[in-house]
Formats: sequence, structure tokens, C-alpha cells
Amino acid sequence: MNNKNGWTGTVNGMPHEGQSAERSRTTQLEDIHAFTAMTGDRNPVHYDEELAKKTSFGKLIVQGGVTTGILNACVAEDLPGPGTVFLNTNLDFKKAVGVGETITGRVEVVTVREDKPLCTLKVSVVDAEGAVCVEGEATTYTMPLEGL
Repeated sequence: MNNKNGWTGTVNGMPHEGQSAERSRTTQLEDIHAFTAMTGDRNPVHYDEELAKKTSFGKLIVQGGVTTGILNACVAEDLPGPGTVFLNTNLDFKKAVGVGETITGRVEVVTVREDKPLCTLKVSVVDAEGAVCVEGEATTYTMPLEGL
């Protein structure tokens, strides 16, 4: 049996199954512009309010990457924490997020490997009413940062 702890040197140490973390923020029009500057995504549903109101969304919406970006912050800042990167994500987009909406990203540890700093997480983003906007699963790797 291998008793080596692969989490040695990671900032937050080894998480445990069932542990969770959440972050909330309110989207802004500036988020759309910043995301476009990074990616070039100029879809009219993000910029043309009159057109967006006529779509099934009924409003101007932020890009999906803006919505899911809160999950990046949860993982890199909170759980598993600093040094963590996504290896895989499988996300289902359930509800669009409009400008000025408060969203909460949540990550929950489903499985954790002791021999390697790998986790499987249940991830979600909900709006202020608790409606699920995004849900899915992610695999993360946490690199040791202590002592670098």
C-alpha cells in the first residue's frame, strides 16, 4: 500500500470528500467588454440590447465564460486552492446570465486522490433566486507551491 501523500507542499493541503466552497459576484457590462477583449466574442446577444430582448433570453446576457469564470476563482483561490488548475471540465449550460445579476459559483469535492493532488469536483453556478445556470463536473490538479 502506498502511503505517500501527493498533497505535500500544496498551500491548503489535501481536501476531503464533501468539502465545498462558494463565491458570489454581480455581473457587469464591463465583464462583457473584458471578455470580448480577451476572446473576440462579439455575439450580438451580448451587445445589442434590442435584439437580445427579442431572443429566447429576453435580455442582454454575459458570455458563458464570464459565467463560468467564477468557478476558476473558487478552484484557484479556495478549494482545492492556490496552485490548482483544471484538467477537465464537463459543463451543462442551463440558464443564461444577464448583466447586473448576482451569481454564486460552488465547488464540492466528490473524490480526492491521496497519492496525487487530483480531485473530482461537482461544480455549479446559480443565480440569486437559486436557479441553476451551469452545472457539471471538473477534474483538478493542485501543484505544490510551498517552498518554491
